[in-house]
Amino acid sequence: MKKLLATMLALTISLSGFIGCGAQNKDSAINDGKKTFILGDTTFNAENEEATINPHDTYCGWACIRYGVGETLFKFNDNMELEPWVADSYENVDDLTWKITLKDGVTFSNGKPCDAEAVKACIEDLIAVHERAAGDLAIDSIEADDLTLTIKTTTPKPTLINYLCDPYGCIIDVSETTDDGIVVGTGPFVATELVTDDHLNLVKNDNYWNGDVKIDEVTVLTISDGDTLAMSLQNGDIDAAYGMAYASYPLFENEDYGFTSAATSRAFYLQMNYNSEIINDPAVREAIALGIDKESFVNTLLSGYGYVGNGAFPDTFPFGKGIEGKSYDPEKAKEILENAGWTDTDGDGIREKDGKKLTINWVSYPSRQELPLLAESAQATLKDIGIDVQLNITADHGTIVAEKEGWDVYAAAFVTAGIGDPMYFFSTHCLSDSTKNRGSYSNEELEKLATEMNSTFDVSKRNELAIQMQQQILDDDAFVFCSFLRMSMIYKANVTGLTAHACDYYELTADLDIN
Repeated sequence: MKKLLATMLALTISLSGFIGCGAQNKDSAINDGKKTFILGDTTFNAENEEATINPHDTYCGWACIRYGVGETLFKFNDNMELEPWVADSYENVDDLTWKITLKDGVTFSNGKPCDAEAVKACIEDLIAVHERAAGDLAIDSIEADDLTLTIKTTTPKPTLINYLCDPYGCIIDVSETTDDGIVVGTGPFVATELVTDDHLNLVKNDNYWNGDVKIDEVTVLTISDGDTLAMSLQNGDIDAAYGMAYASYPLFENEDYGFTSAATSRAFYLQMNYNSEIINDPAVREAIALGIDKESFVNTLLSGYGYVGNGAFPDTFPFGKGIEGKSYDPEKAKEILENAGWTDTDGDGIREKDGKKLTINWVSYPSRQELPLLAESAQATLKDIGIDVQLNITADHGTIVAEKEGWDVYAAAFVTAGIGDPMYFFSTHCLSDSTKNRGSYSNEELEKLATEMNSTFDVSKRNELAIQMQQQILDDDAFVFCSFLRMSMIYKANVTGLTAHACDYYELTADLDIN
């Protein structure tokens, strides 16, 4: 099947080129004596809350940090351990006080020094306008003295430094922010033009503090359709691609292209809507959890480029072990529904109860190529156990799930351990006041564990608490974790210095080059 899909796509690409879509192989490395680079990305769009590159707006920090405009005080290595970046070191003075020493000589791309006053202004602006960041950081006050930043929090915040590595923590010169979402950061590239859902133009930062930038000009193109992205790379219209559909991978498994891959904690998961009468039935939630064929989804539809999900985190993480999740068991799912009174009385294959059909409205979005595949797979396997799944895969998913009614299951992708700490996912999705608790889920025991986690500095104890918290949401079937992504970027063979990372944050760096 994979070979057939690849062959069909190859024929489509060849025919498109013949018709006149530019099938000749272009060389974008040299343009007017400058080295240029073009990246195609399926996810850089308003649909993914990345309308601009301003890290103080929704999830736009991802674009800011990925495309080399912004940098955070600290960063993660591939073991998700903290390393200095704009900052040089930190000290946890007491439960409420953190002292951060900045690197000497770091400048913004406009030449201004990135000193403690500039960082203070940046963080204060962030927490004033970004609700999620304000809740995560819990900052009470900030003092700046030359290169020393002293932060006091309102409550103990063991993960403060981790949260400052979140893309919203990109250090920007807040006096230079424009209305069109262009910001001035400390990274190797400078944004010159931004058109939402279309493109971002960048040039090298001649004032970059951390080495020579090899590429003169970069264009990031928003290409939300996976087949179009594959065509663009084959035609030579772009130099690299992020978000390629797995079915297209075989087209590039030759000497003309290279792959860079990393296992990540980006989960493809289901979130249940407790405002729905049907989803409020625990038998229905459990049947859905048992009715998802995760193995088939990963090994067949994702071509093995992923990992089957069990809990909220991959089992390679210390806080992802020892979880009792649910595996595909359609017979058990049928039994649970039958015992709960959901029976097929009219013989159409769909169960009913009290005269109401067991129909669930499944909402998701298309820009993550894996999500429509997951939806279609689930629709088929859940139908086998008597559940009718109505799919709504739309770029307008955010508007739909913002309403309490009108949907039952939301399928999405999220980096669950994006700050190298388990609390990240729980605080964003699972607590009563979480900004992404779209389904109004609430669990009193989970809230107690979260309170304990938020005051625990010992890493091993935090891991134990995370395991307990996962078991709570899994026992409630509030979430179903289907798989984790092995993130890959594909590039032309003459590209060097493009590297995938476990956190899925860093892409365009000073090391990027093209021959």
